[in-house]
Amino acid sequence: MSVTTQLAAIDLAELTEKAALQTRVDRKYLLPATAAVAILDGLDPCTRVLEIDGLRTFRYRSVYFDTPDLVSFRLTAQRRRRRFKIRTRTYLDSSLCWLEVKTEGYRGGTVKDRLPYAAGDHDTVDPGRWFVDEILGHSAALSFAPTLVTHYRRTTLYQPAGNSRATVDVDLTWTDADGRVLSLPDVAVIETKTGAAASPVDRLLWARGHRPVSISKYATGLAALRPELPAAPWRRQLRRYFTA
Repeated sequence: MSVTTQLAAIDLAELTEKAALQTRVDRKYLLPATAAVAILDGLDPCTRVLEIDGLRTFRYRSVYFDTPDLVSFRLTAQRRRRRFKIRTRTYLDSSLCWLEVKTEGYRGGTVKDRLPYAAGDHDTVDPGRWFVDEILGHSAALSFAPTLVTHYRRTTLYQPAGNSRATVDVDLTWTDADGRVLSLPDVAVIETKTGAAASPVDRLLWARGHRPVSISKYATGLAALRPELPAAPWRRQLRRYFTA
């Protein structure tokens, strides 16, 4: 986003050192893209933006994997304690790829474990199945296949206060296994990632009238593309934002 060009840069090594936050509290916000620009305009000047090879906005492709009966989706929809997500994430500007398993940690925090992955394997968990089983512990009898693909552009912010991170995702597109597509070019997703306490970005959003919402890029996107699926946790967001 152009409003971030005035902020100082931070490189990936320093960001990882200061705010890796693999175990963290996530707060997610859905808002019009124009409102997201206004939020960024109000950032503390000490905020820094991730920059790699001169780029400050990066293209992401995530492939989510689930069982034929959508165990991962249903655990999320039912707010089960042991819910999980499995995905490959490809950073399209660098061709780097990771296999990631996200689980719920202590007191609702998110734990993300990741494994370096061959970009050519982004559509399968087979080479990393041992890793998935090691993290989940209960998945040996489950079969996973690609269920949903997301594309978006991300800007990552670092705030020295509390060593917190925030991401701003725009140009969001979802494609399911049957080829159905949903694109939301006028919507932004802002995620704050902190150790526990609210970040400066959270407080800025609250001051502008925006509150955290229940949203999962995987589960909410799949529910939007497949209306027959249970969607109670995201019904309000689906009605307001997830329409073509």
